[in-house]
Amino acid sequence: MKKTLYLMRHGQTLFNVEHKIQGWCDSPLTELGIKQAEIASRYFEDNNITFDHCYASTSERACDTLEIVTKNKYPYTRLKGLKEWNFGRFEGMDEFLNPKLPYGDFFVYYGGENQQQLQERMVKTLTEVMDKEDHQVVLAVSHGGACANFVRAFEEYNMMHYRRGIKNCTIFKFEYEDGIFSCVDIIEPDLSELEIK
Repeated sequence: MKKTLYLMRHGQTLFNVEHKIQGWCDSPLTELGIKQAEIASRYFEDNNITFDHCYASTSERACDTLEIVTKNKYPYTRLKGLKEWNFGRFEGMDEFLNPKLPYGDFFVYYGGENQQQLQERMVKTLTEVMDKEDHQVVLAVSHGGACANFVRAFEEYNMMHYRRGIKNCTIFKFEYEDGIFSCVDIIEPDLSELEIK
């Protein structure tokens, strides 16, 4: 029986604005990030989507986004497996120091994770979540790099394919069955009503 996972990226943060490398380190949502989450919330309301269970990365930016999106109507579980890529000693440094994509093993030499470790962690975590009973419709809030690598893990099964660069509060809708996730929709909240400075 097919199940549904909504995987989304958190709202804009202070470090996003300041172009800081933000993996396991954290920074608060900006005013715009809060509004992005409020707009994303409408997608679920407008489509009468309710959740059996909700999960968030242990990072505050993901938890805060989930609480805004669900309007605190759902209890949720924080999972370390949903955290962003661990960038080691590059955490909190300026983004211009990032190597060219793909990052591969680069951050391992600085105490971080490699791309395969991140992808395997995300796949393991979300597979364990979706294999639980009473988990027909699930919301999980994570991070840009973590979401991108999870989506790539099931590229051959995806009906929708994203282009590089996941906007804040983008929602990926997956169908899950027999250990396979298939991305069936990508929802980018309509932020046209906001004056983005």
